[in-house]
Amino acid sequence: MSHAMIIYKTGGPEVLQWEPFDPGQPAPGEALVRHEAVGLNYIDIYHRSGLYPLPALPTVPGLEGAGIVEAIGDGVTEVSVGDRVAYAGVPAGAYAEIRRIPAHRLIRLPEAISTRQAAAMMLQGMTARYLLKKCVPVKKGDTILIHAAAGGVGLLVCQWARHLGARVIGTVGSEAKAELARANGCDHPILYDREDFAQRVRDLTDGVGANVVYDSVGKATFMKSLDCLRPMGTLVTFGQSSGKVPPVDIGLLGAKGSLFLTRPSLMTYTARREDLVEHAQDLFDVVTSGKVRLDIGRTWPLAEAADAHRALEARQTTGSSLLIP
Repeated sequence: MSHAMIIYKTGGPEVLQWEPFDPGQPAPGEALVRHEAVGLNYIDIYHRSGLYPLPALPTVPGLEGAGIVEAIGDGVTEVSVGDRVAYAGVPAGAYAEIRRIPAHRLIRLPEAISTRQAAAMMLQGMTARYLLKKCVPVKKGDTILIHAAAGGVGLLVCQWARHLGARVIGTVGSEAKAELARANGCDHPILYDREDFAQRVRDLTDGVGANVVYDSVGKATFMKSLDCLRPMGTLVTFGQSSGKVPPVDIGLLGAKGSLFLTRPSLMTYTARREDLVEHAQDLFDVVTSGKVRLDIGRTWPLAEAADAHRALEARQTTGSSLLIP
């Protein structure tokens, strides 16, 4: 019998229960995937805590994984038995040794990408891709600010933005994380607990401000993120690790320079199969060409997912982290 991490109620890491789990055989349009690696992401914590409610409980959390197709249902054309595949996005269910998943969400892996690499980069890498190429098409000469620059998404954004010719400013929580961000393309790491990051961005841009701020922190950084922008700049808020942003008077956007604000999600940007494939292929291309490198910081056995959640919440991780079945 295979196993999975199941949650019966929302709460702290202790609600994750490692139990026998039978995914069943794939229905029409589905594939059965045996995981070789599962991605650990902050959205998993949002689901576990109930901040982002899952459709129903009990359920298996997790939005990212990679492995081998063991069976397919009727009508499946996207993948074949034996294919190495990866995915990122809904439906949840990645914290399992074996799972069923709609086949149209699976991407075949090129030979140059291992399943561990894929599980470490699909969600975060495709997030970096839509942030830099869809929310605001970043171009040579732009200045960006990325919060949590030493995190999984942050390191990928730093590298990819530098490849696009942008100037990269990033906030980090320690000297070690500053060095890591710098080594991955961040021109100006800012230690947010030692400096006023909004003032520092102003100083670095001669008072002009950044073209775009990418903010996954939320409540603790939102208002100052607005202060980092140049007139008609864009704040992209794509997470809330410090808590929900309180209601905002949209008049502030006008008062602070006719600013733009967006709250995107990877699920929307890759909802169509063709968009999913485009994002994945672009990600594979920059990784296999060496323009963007992956940093797999830590791994845990899947059965120890609760410990991994505690480390992630305590900001004890850098880069991408994996759960290994």
